[in-house]
Amino acid sequence: MSDNHIRSREIYEHAQQVIPGGVSSNNRLVEPNLVFTRAEGAYIYDADGKQYVDYHAAFGPPILGHSNKEVNAAVSAALTKIDLVGVGANEMEIRLAEKIIEHVPSADKVLFANSGSEATFAALRLSRAVTGRDKIIKFQGCYHGHHDAVLMNVISAPDKMGKKDLLSKGMTQQVVDNTLVLPFNDIEEFARTIQDQGDQIAAVILEPIPHNIGCVMPRPEFLQTLRELTEKKGIVLIFDEVITGFRHGLGGYQKIAGITPDLTSMGKAIANGYPLAALAGRAALMDHCRPGNDVFFAGTFNAHPVGVAASLKTVEILERPETYKHLYTLGERARAGIEQVAKKHKVEMSSTGFGSVFVPYFMSGPINNYNDLLRNDTKKELEFRRGMIQEGLYMLPVAMKRNHVSLAHTQEDIDRTIQAADRVLGALA
Repeated sequence: MSDNHIRSREIYEHAQQVIPGGVSSNNRLVEPNLVFTRAEGAYIYDADGKQYVDYHAAFGPPILGHSNKEVNAAVSAALTKIDLVGVGANEMEIRLAEKIIEHVPSADKVLFANSGSEATFAALRLSRAVTGRDKIIKFQGCYHGHHDAVLMNVISAPDKMGKKDLLSKGMTQQVVDNTLVLPFNDIEEFARTIQDQGDQIAAVILEPIPHNIGCVMPRPEFLQTLRELTEKKGIVLIFDEVITGFRHGLGGYQKIAGITPDLTSMGKAIANGYPLAALAGRAALMDHCRPGNDVFFAGTFNAHPVGVAASLKTVEILERPETYKHLYTLGERARAGIEQVAKKHKVEMSSTGFGSVFVPYFMSGPINNYNDLLRNDTKKELEFRRGMIQEGLYMLPVAMKRNHVSLAHTQEDIDRTIQAADRVLGALA
């Protein structure tokens, strides 16, 4: 932190005394580790009073912008009638499930949870139950939460490629051993694995766009192959749309790609920053989670009225015809503008992304999987991100992290961002 961040430093030093490392989630400790005390619309404000255009967006949830007045009003109205009861269902919960079923192709029935990790954990347990198998397939670069079966091989060092790259000690070895890690977009490797071990595999789980390493677009034939081979072998295909769901469209990326998985996990943008997640899928699978049936699913805070009310209003706003047009237009404007100034300064860059997400990699293409991203100039990328923060544009200072546009961002915000990128890239060049 610079000398201009005195109050942020004081708060962080205090936090370290009572919270391990001073943060309640591992990926919140970055440099500079600013402390933010206000968030509104497209902007966040640090403890020392500086305003930033926010592109980090808490890893993606506030798709409408921070503290959206319509969403907050819906939450306040709900709390005048009910808070947590913890028995039966409520009408808001039913309406939200109906909305998800209306929009998401794979959704026949829906269960609500509180985080993406819970949703993916439940999806894998359900898959093992219905298939009677133990092994799963995940892909290098995809993140699916902090449980043992998937907490591995996301952003890996070159010497860890082709090996198990665990993100934590204390993971159960038998669970880890039952996870196969494959390269994304590699049809041949996937087909070989299914041919050799398909009868032992319960589920294939993936981010349809691996946004946890920025933005790597799937080859259409790759997704089609996943669908065909899993169906043939009786394997459950899980799309982890915690990031892509709602952000790229109310139907998720599955609707855009025309590929319908068996199960879908959702979270983040589902409730514009309020805690809520969902697991949806085919009725024949989801009914295993019915009380009294063979798969246990529970949680004290599941379908909490706060998150459900926030999600209902978020969906209502996202259904308005101008919403996604605005998000996609600004996302493309950001990608094209940053790429243009990179070319002007002869900085090697691939400005990629999809919809409202933009990611400047400091490398040339092509980018088909995580292996290709090993060419990324991490040092230069971090210099760029920290330079943008100094300019008042908050991009998380971690390599390969995506930037998000919200409905609250304006063309003027994007233009300001491109002008700042011009100055920062000019200095880097």
